[in-house]
Amino acid sequence: MKHKKAILILVLVACAALLAVFALNQGTPVNTTAVRADNPLFEVLDEAGGKKLSSADLKGKVVFLNFWASWCDPCKEEMPSMDALYKTLRTNGNFAMVTVLYRDSLTNASDYMKSKGFAFPVYTDPAEASSRNFGVTGVPETYLIDKKGVVRKRVIGAADWGSAEEKALINLLLSE
Repeated sequence: MKHKKAILILVLVACAALLAVFALNQGTPVNTTAVRADNPLFEVLDEAGGKKLSSADLKGKVVFLNFWASWCDPCKEEMPSMDALYKTLRTNGNFAMVTVLYRDSLTNASDYMKSKGFAFPVYTDPAEASSRNFGVTGVPETYLIDKKGVVRKRVIGAADWGSAEEKALINLLLSE
C-alpha cells in the first residue's frame, strides 16, 4: 500500500512539473541560434506578379524568411513588428523580407494584410516544398539567413522583431 501511494505521489508530481513547464513556455518563442550545414533552398511564388523567387535570387542578401497564416493568432501578434522592420529596411539593398503563406489562401491573407495596412511582400508555396525543405513545424516560423545563404537563426513562435536583440542580430548580419 505504501508503494502505491508513493508511486501515485511521484506521478502527480511529474504531471504537475510537466504542466508547469508547459505553462511557462506558452507564448514564448523557442529561439535557436545555429548555423545549418545543409543551407536549405526555397522557391516561392509571387502570385500577383506571376514570378518565382528563389534563394539563389537572393544570394548576397540577408534574408528574413517567415512562414505564416492569416488564421494564426501568434502570426498576427508578430506582424506589426515585422511590418516595421520591413519599412525600415526595404530600401537596404542587402536585405530581403520573404513571407510565405503556410496552408492558407492568398485571398484571406491579402484581405488581412489590407485591413491592417501591412506592406511587406507575401509569397505562396503551392506544393509546400519550401516549408518541407526548412522543416517547418507550424507557424509562425522564421529563419534569418546570412549573405552566404546560411541559416543563422530559427525562431519558432511569435517574436518582437523590433527588440534590441533582434535588431542587433540583423544589423550584425547586414554588416558581415
